[in-house]
Formats: sequence, structure tokens, C-alpha cells
Amino acid sequence: MASHRKPRTRILTSPGSRRTAAGLTTAALASVTLLSQTAEAAPSRPKQPIEEVEQKVDDLYRQAEVATQKYNAAKEQADEQRGTVDRLLDDTARRTQKMNDARRRLGTYAAAQYRSGGVSPTVQLLLARNPQQFADRSHLMDQLTGAQKKAVSDYQEQQAKAVRQRAEASRSLERLTETQASLKESKKDVQAKLAEARQLLSRLTAQEKARLAELERKKEAEAKRKAEELARKQAEKERKEREDRKQHDTPDPGTGTPDGGSGGSGGSGGGTSDDGSYATKAAKALAFARAQMGKPYVWGATGPNSYDCSGLTQAAWKAAGVSLPRTTWDQVKTGDRVATKDLKPGDLVFFYNDISHVGMYIGDGKMIHAPKPGASVRVESIYYMPIYGSVRPA
Repeated sequence: MASHRKPRTRILTSPGSRRTAAGLTTAALASVTLLSQTAEAAPSRPKQPIEEVEQKVDDLYRQAEVATQKYNAAKEQADEQRGTVDRLLDDTARRTQKMNDARRRLGTYAAAQYRSGGVSPTVQLLLARNPQQFADRSHLMDQLTGAQKKAVSDYQEQQAKAVRQRAEASRSLERLTETQASLKESKKDVQAKLAEARQLLSRLTAQEKARLAELERKKEAEAKRKAEELARKQAEKERKEREDRKQHDTPDPGTGTPDGGSGGSGGSGGGTSDDGSYATKAAKALAFARAQMGKPYVWGATGPNSYDCSGLTQAAWKAAGVSLPRTTWDQVKTGDRVATKDLKPGDLVFFYNDISHVGMYIGDGKMIHAPKPGASVRVESIYYMPIYGSVRPA
């Protein structure tokens, strides 16, 4: 009996068909395996917490400022050494000219005596390998006239001084070369730190950048709160001082003179005069610093278009007629040390244990400073960074 079922179609009956199917199956399996491996490998390394990134960037900026101060110190030293070398080379040239003049005078004597016949002691001097060789022949010196002896003495003196100055100039040139090498190394160090900081920031996602900005806002808010607290305490202190002065200056009903009798204003008068002198200079320095607000921070810069931190404070106080050293490490040694609670406008505030940053106090717990690469001269709380100490530079 014939079957009414439709016969099943045989698939891949040929060897070629079977090979094609096997290839497709293998490719499919390979794709699945690859996708599985990719999925497993996707997490890669864990992302660094944004707080750690912030700390790392801050550390790199601070290290760059340390390197900047080394660069500033090396540059200042190189400039001084270059001036010394130039002066020594000028002195050597003048001394060589004097030596040549002395030699010409000797030549004049030698030529005159040669024309009169015989080889004079002066000629022997010119033919000697060096003046000392001739001077050792003391019996020949006895034959020279007074003028000739003076000419010989002048020549020997000028030649000896010229030799010493050339040697000193050579040593100064060697020191300058060493300083310039240090300058180049410091420059490379600064650039490397800043490049690493930029690279870290460039890797952040938009969400991470927003989180970093939020951390900065919190940091600024806390610094502002501390500045306001300092301002309140300073205002209270000044109020009490004014009351004390007012009470001290009130006339005694019995004598018609201020309390303290013949003492008058006494020591406080001298102190007021000193304070007034400092306040006048500080006002000039601060006026200059305020005029620079908005100009960019550039490491190693001293103005007029850009500044680093110590370049700004140096230029500001220079405008007030006060000369400050170039680096934070030297500026902190100038003037008198001042406690944070006793800060006055114009005082210099230094930061971090390595004294790598400085700003100028303006009052109310705030300062003007050139902060860091990518930022401009601005006003900020002195509590934005850990304070090392403060000085009154004039």
C-alpha cells in the first residue's frame, strides 16, 4: 500500500554541502566564544575613585610648583652668574690691554737699544719664555735703568693679573654651565608634572568631571567658612583695640590730660607710625596685585602679562618700593613672622610644608594669588590650602 506521507527532503547529501555546513557551524561557535570572552573582559581595571584623582592632581600641581621654585632659583642664580662672567670677561679684556701696553713699552726700549748695538736686557726679556724666567736672572736686572725696571715690573704685574682673571672667568663659566643644566632639568620636571596632571583630567568622563567640580565647590565653601570666622575674630580684636585706645586717650578730669600723664601717646604712638608706614606700602602693593587679576598663571613668569605665585608677590611689593627675593623659599625668610590671627593686608601667606606657594593677604581671611596652571590671578580664602606660615615683608 502506497504511503500518502510526503517524503522528507534529504539535506546535505553531497560531501561539499556537508563541508559548507561544518564551516558555518564552526564560525558560529567561534563568534559565540569571542563574544563571551569580550563580555568577560569588559570590566578591565577598576576606575580610580574621583577623590583619589583629585588628590593626585593636587599633588602633581604642588610638585610642579616645587619644581617651579627650583627653576626660579636656578634662573636667578644663572642670571647672577652670567653678570659675573660678563664682568670678569670685561675686566680680563681691560687687563689684557694693559698688559699689551706694558709689552709695547718694553718693545720701545728694546728697539732703541737694538739700534744702538748689542742685545740689551730688555731684548732678552722679550725673548724669554716668560717674565719670571727673566726675573730669575737677577744680575741682568741690575743692568736696567729705572724706567726699564718699572716697565718690566708693570708688565709682570699686568700679566699675572690677566692670568688670574682668565682663570676666575673660566671657573665662573663652568659654574654657569652647571646652573644652566640644573635650569633645564627643573624645566623638564615642571613640564612632566603638568603633562601628567592634564592626562589624568582628560580621562575623566562628563559625570566624573561634574563630581570633581562638586568636590571643589565643597572645598571652597569650607575654606570660605574658615575665612569668615577669621574675619569675625579679627574684627572683634580691632574693635577692642579701638576701645582700649579711646579709653587710654580720654582726658583725666583732674588734670585735663590723657590717662598716663606725661607719657602722652608713648609707645603706641611709635607703633601707630610704624603701622601707618607699613599700611601705606601694603596699599601700593595690593593695588598692583589687584590690577593683575584675571592674568594667567604661567610657571616661571614675573609679569607683566602672566605670573607664577612668587613672581606676583615679588612684582607687587616692588611696586611699593620693597625688593623681595624670587622664590617662596627666600621670600619666607624676609621681614617678620606673623601669626595667622594677626595678619594684616599686604602680609605674605605661605602654604604646604615645602613652602611651594605664596599669596598676599587682603583681609577678611582672603588673599590675592596666582593659583596654578589653567587658572588666573584671583581672590581666594587663605584656607584653601594648608598654611605653612606668614611674614610681614616691610
